[in-house]
Amino acid sequence: MPRKPPEESALFVRLPTDAVAKLHRAAEALGIRKKDLVAGLVSRYVDPDSPRALGQLRMGSYSFEAYEPAEVLDAAQAAELLQVDQATILELAEAGKLPGRKLGKAWRFSRAALVAWLSTPERR
Repeated sequence: MPRKPPEESALFVRLPTDAVAKLHRAAEALGIRKKDLVAGLVSRYVDPDSPRALGQLRMGSYSFEAYEPAEVLDAAQAAELLQVDQATILELAEAGKLPGRKLGKAWRFSRAALVAWLSTPERR
């Protein structure tokens, strides 16, 4: 039996220009539509039946805080970004297959370099 799409209603809101830009960039980075991003945020963070949850939203204004991801990652953060275990990150880095630098005993990775590496076709 085919799945019935969820019901939808139109919503028009005016947001500050910087908030619109962040919403656009986030939707683009996640590869999803802005309406789906907003719906997900509302589903996750808005509970009109909870005074505590409503208080956390700081009624009357939006309160989603900007997320500035770190540019330099350690092995654990690189593993989280690439969704693999830390041992895999260290193995690839030691083999020279993953862009990174060893500083003393610790590996450090550029977020931008990892994303670029991930989007490059694998050499055979």
